[in-house]
Amino acid sequence: MPPRRPSSGRVLPVLWFAWLVAAGTAGAQPAPPFGQAGKDVEWVPTPDVLVDTMLEMADVTGADVVVDLGSGDGKTVLAAARLGARAIGVEYESNLVEYSQRRAAGAGVDNLATFVTGDLFDFDLSPATVITMFLLPDLNLRLRPVLFDLTPGTRIVSNTWDLSGTEGDLDAPGWVPDRTVVLDPCPSWCTAHLWTVPAKVAGLWRTADSELALEQDYQMVTGRLRGAEGDLEVDGRLLGTKLIFTAGDTTYKLEAEEDRLTGTASSPAGRTSWQARR
Repeated sequence: MPPRRPSSGRVLPVLWFAWLVAAGTAGAQPAPPFGQAGKDVEWVPTPDVLVDTMLEMADVTGADVVVDLGSGDGKTVLAAARLGARAIGVEYESNLVEYSQRRAAGAGVDNLATFVTGDLFDFDLSPATVITMFLLPDLNLRLRPVLFDLTPGTRIVSNTWDLSGTEGDLDAPGWVPDRTVVLDPCPSWCTAHLWTVPAKVAGLWRTADSELALEQDYQMVTGRLRGAEGDLEVDGRLLGTKLIFTAGDTTYKLEAEEDRLTGTASSPAGRTSWQARR
């Protein structure tokens, strides 16, 4: 369920003439009104092709629990359920929830698709393996710390707006997407951003003969590796629990657990096992 206009003052390019049927029908029930006002945003539907793209980017399967924040007419939830995922839509407007429930029953996926009436900021996201959303930049900014604290490996996909910004400056740098896809031709809304929640690796790690000090800016990792070869600068990034960084002429490919890093170190001299403890 998306926006009316972002706080930065940019007007949304809503293509009213392109919307002929609001996400299909549910039996004889009429579709909800396009542009329906909500608590924080107006309901504007995501094009089907972008819904499919977002779910493909998140690699949604039957093993996933998908939570759609601001689920509107339920189309993203239904699409995830058709892939076999357990899918939950969180929507503030009760008429949209009721409409979505009827659509789920009509599509035969009401055993997998659930819709909850409520404020998305009050909903427990911890069971989710995938989060989808189409919200305004200021809402994304408020959600960012909650999303960053989810289980490492959780995938987040957003229609149009990313997770950048600071309070008072929504264009400031923030959590950079791991991947962005822009559809061409554009069906009215055409950009999807993907993030994978990274493990928390900032701090001091030790091996038998070295010390690794890491700093973390979301998935970006920097720091110093101090050992027999001297004091080396670290530059790397995380994708969920997978940490890759270089230090000198060595590339480290590691799995991050709460108190341990394990994996390999590859250099011109060869590849060896490597591990460190926090």
